[in-house]
Amino acid sequence: MSATVLIADDNPEERSDLAEMVQSFGYQVATANDGQEALAKLTASPINVILTDLMMPRMDGAELLKVLASRGDRTPTIVLTGFGSIDHAISLVHELKAFWFLEKPVKAGLMRTLLERAVQQSLLIEEADRLNRQLSYRGMLGDLVGESPAMQEVFSMIRQVAPTTASVFISGESGTGKELVARAIHNLSPRAGGPFVAVNCAALPETLVESELFGHEKGAFTGAVERRAGCFEQARNGTLLLDEIGEMPIGTQAKLLRVIEESKVRRLGGTADIPCAVRVLAATNRPPDQAMKSNHLREDLYYRLNVFHISLPPLRDRAQDVPAIAAAMISGLNEKHNCRVTHLNPEVVRWLMRNPWPGNVRELRNVIERAVIMAGEGELLPRHLPDARNIPRRVVAEPTESSDALHFPVGRPMEEIEEAYLRLTLKYANGNKTRAAEMLGLSLRTVHNRLSGEPKSQIAGAE
Repeated sequence: MSATVLIADDNPEERSDLAEMVQSFGYQVATANDGQEALAKLTASPINVILTDLMMPRMDGAELLKVLASRGDRTPTIVLTGFGSIDHAISLVHELKAFWFLEKPVKAGLMRTLLERAVQQSLLIEEADRLNRQLSYRGMLGDLVGESPAMQEVFSMIRQVAPTTASVFISGESGTGKELVARAIHNLSPRAGGPFVAVNCAALPETLVESELFGHEKGAFTGAVERRAGCFEQARNGTLLLDEIGEMPIGTQAKLLRVIEESKVRRLGGTADIPCAVRVLAATNRPPDQAMKSNHLREDLYYRLNVFHISLPPLRDRAQDVPAIAAAMISGLNEKHNCRVTHLNPEVVRWLMRNPWPGNVRELRNVIERAVIMAGEGELLPRHLPDARNIPRRVVAEPTESSDALHFPVGRPMEEIEEAYLRLTLKYANGNKTRAAEMLGLSLRTVHNRLSGEPKSQIAGAE
């Protein structure tokens, strides 16, 4: 399929001439009278390149570029400018990342060359997005990590619902990553360039919850010294996550339902309704049916929000994901704390996978963060964990004093065999770690890291 070029120009004759020229280059063409119509065309169908006049009524080329930038839309845009507006066009190229500009009247040869380059950039952007989507099929989706069947199903549901406008109800125990799911939905949606606003309903004082959600006018109540936009207004053209919605007062839930259904909000103390195109996501750590039975959640609100339901599994039910989650955390925590932890000791991995993690991913992160700080660099060992005394040490088969060979029963873990062989080699080298490293074909640092948990008396020797 050939690339599609969107031409935005308020002059019918110039727009028609441009369309005829671009079609002669082999491209499909869509046209718009101004920036507003161009935005509508962008939403309706895939566009590879935008060709826009600088001066137009309602929304000109500069304003169109600003809106595209605010949405995170990377469609290459070529600005057409008349004599006397070249400086303005150049500033748009630098400040708003327009692809380039052309001065009217447009020369066909220059137009063809510029369009070829812009289309090529568009295709590169599409390929990068495709590769990013492929990565999400390999155990990661945004900040979510998991190769278990349960998490792969969650990833699949996120990818299915994200491009739509449907409300999503996210449930799961505390710490399972409900906000991360909401952010992934937002980032994969057409609203990705808009704001993402998350509000914890459980943390809002009952007397202020409506003000936080809907906003208020100056003087609406004692302490309202100025007008304030609520969460719905702040999330306009974006996504609003109502976390722990079951903790919201029942009376406020009724007002919330009306706002969602009418897509407009009225500030406290206000007299006018304010349109607010917002995608609403909701989350709760209570099972929805229990929340409704205990009158913590209105049934009508639940059914309005529960167009699409995503249930997150607790970490104890997907232990196979724990090593990958911990590794991803280490990468970010190294940067946060200026550490250089490289990997997890196998015994640490086993302990992490055995732990029931009642606090789920949030608890795991706290443990890993402390351990990274304690380790500082190299291998993260059992002694770096907060309850290292509860982690059984490995029992490594010792070689005989007179032998240069090792004998293990079938089924002994490879890391135990490697450690025992390293220790035997070190003994053969009379404790000289540099010589042992050369014999094994390892770096001296690797030898140090693998022996860092050994008692000094066992590894002492000349360097």
